[in-house]
Amino acid sequence: MLDLRQLRYFVAVAEAEHVGRAAERLHISQSPLSRQIAQLEKNLGLTLFERSQQRIRLTSDGHVFLTEAHALLRHADRLENLGRRLGRGEEGGLCIGYVTDAMHTGILPTALRTLRDQRPGIHVALYDQESAEQFEGLRQRSLDIALVRTPPPEDDPDLNAAPLLKDPLLLALPSEHSLAGQEELTPDALDGQPWIAVGDSQDPAWRDVFVASCVASGFTPDIRLDAADPLTALGLVASGLGLALIQKSMMRGTTDGVAVRELPWYGGSVQLWAAWHRVDLRPVVAAFRETVLVGRGAA
Repeated sequence: MLDLRQLRYFVAVAEAEHVGRAAERLHISQSPLSRQIAQLEKNLGLTLFERSQQRIRLTSDGHVFLTEAHALLRHADRLENLGRRLGRGEEGGLCIGYVTDAMHTGILPTALRTLRDQRPGIHVALYDQESAEQFEGLRQRSLDIALVRTPPPEDDPDLNAAPLLKDPLLLALPSEHSLAGQEELTPDALDGQPWIAVGDSQDPAWRDVFVASCVASGFTPDIRLDAADPLTALGLVASGLGLALIQKSMMRGTTDGVAVRELPWYGGSVQLWAAWHRVDLRPVVAAFRETVLVGRGAA
């Protein structure tokens, strides 16, 4: 079993690249520190450092181990903090994972405002992560709730989920475009037009999914540019560089140079789900989850 003290010693030496300086930072003598690092390497069966008379450097395996050690120690610190708060009779903090759609749709800000009003002493930590990373966080208990684009599988043994929002996609086009004056647009009118595709860089298939949805609706986009997020796409549309499909929640304010049209025959949307662990450990987590689920209709 890993010794957290040895991990902290390892991180200190790895960051200082010098046992003496690390020992000063840790307020211990150099010899015990060297022994603890050597014992850690022996227990792991792994060489973490390359040693010379002048300095000590991480091996390639040591670099990988350092990344994971940082993550484990952060989680240990959060767990210790939670334990102390529970020991003082407090409910502890909340660790919330989210995707950017949870912010600009208003789902997460609304829930956080309600939480602040009802439980002003609760500390909240927010983590902008992709869905897969959030699911792992829920399983490892480093996250209390996840706001994601896609739910976990229905037969997932650990996680539950519920839909929060189905945000329809609207057509954004340059205000000076020849189609901007038409109230109703047909698929034929969009066929072959220059397009800006908006997609998730973490998903290698997103572009194919976008094109397939367009073809299924009766037109083929001529993709000229890719945008990683809706705000970037809107800026490109405003510059006259193409058309884009943007979720309705992003169109609440007016953007200079952009005209917006509904496409009743195009059924595309951006979805948002809440996911959580099946076993509730703390009442505050269940209460916040209910706040999120209740607020889905008002966002």
